Amino acid sequence: MLFLPYYMRLGLSILVYCSVGLCYPGSARAQECPRSGFGIETNVLAGKVIKHSKKFTTPIPFLSTAVDVNFVWKTYGKKEWQQRRNYPQIGIGITATDYGSSKVLGNCIGIYPNLQVPIIKGDKAELTLRIGNGLGYVTRKYQRTTPVDTVNTAIGSNFNDFAIFMIDARHHFNDHWHLQYGINLTHISNAGTKLPNQGVNMTGMHVGVMYYPGSCKPQPLARELPKLPNRWLFSARMDISYKQARAAGMPYLPSYMPSVFVSHRWLSKNKYYFGADYAFHNDVLAFMRYYDVHNLPGEEGRQRRESWDGDVFIGNEFLMGKLGLVTQFGVQYKQTFLKIDRFTQKLGFNYYIMQHEKGLVKELFISALLLTHWTTAELFEYGVGVSF
Repeated sequence: MLFLPYYMRLGLSILVYCSVGLCYPGSARAQECPRSGFGIETNVLAGKVIKHSKKFTTPIPFLSTAVDVNFVWKTYGKKEWQQRRNYPQIGIGITATDYGSSKVLGNCIGIYPNLQVPIIKGDKAELTLRIGNGLGYVTRKYQRTTPVDTVNTAIGSNFNDFAIFMIDARHHFNDHWHLQYGINLTHISNAGTKLPNQGVNMTGMHVGVMYYPGSCKPQPLARELPKLPNRWLFSARMDISYKQARAAGMPYLPSYMPSVFVSHRWLSKNKYYFGADYAFHNDVLAFMRYYDVHNLPGEEGRQRRESWDGDVFIGNEFLMGKLGLVTQFGVQYKQTFLKIDRFTQKLGFNYYIMQHEKGLVKELFISALLLTHWTTAELFEYGVGVSF
């Protein structure tokens, strides 16, 4: 633990102290809520910042560390989707990260909702995947005023998207105590809303414990659920995003991104889909105009033609009641003048305002998605969609 900063060691010590107190055999709380499924998980992470792009010139520290605390609830079937998804675990996590470079990359505090699902499940052990996404605050960013930090070309803003992925091997000592260890990846980025924005990716290993004051096995509310038809839907969505342009005044300009796709529901809890989209980026247009790119006689209209891109994509949406977790992979059939990697990924959520099995309009939803090119984030997009 000596490699952890003082505030991390203190927080971890307090958490362990409280957990030990809760686990005392005479604990009234353990007797009062045997089916609550509430637990506290803590992990110590150690790893390294990875250079994910040739443009990432920020010095990489020798070692990066973090402490992660996750407040979790084991679902028991109160909602239909919980039973359909085999009673997953949901949580709210807090991660304190020391990148090992206090004067350049600084520290990060991230808070994020998360979902943990079993990959392989047994009575005494299991392999799980945790996916979380939320908000992160970093103490250092690129700036030319005091405190000056022009070496940090990875992060241009204090507030960023914070994403975490963890794969764990878990050992169940009893209904209260679990031990876990595994590998992880954390990512922070403002997705182009403030330049520069290379983002910081940290990967490594972790070890930790989980404590359930009541029980990790709340009695499930199993019941006969209606089987939902494996229906096809046609959907259209309109998204918008704002990015900072590399032009005079560094303005924030919108990108407009309509998309159409076809989806097919399967196993009553997933939707796979495929389609195409188009995106017009005003920040790219401003860049070309400012730097006099394609501005010669006879090139009228070329700037606008090189300010849009488009994808063909496939994806899967994990349905959880009114919420859907979106995972998508795409390939660009057209790129802008400011070319990035041709392969794209999207991760985010759909929230369903309306869900009908019959009628012309079956679904109405709002979306929040992060568009990346492997480990480099390009933008956040928000929008509204409809399905027929």
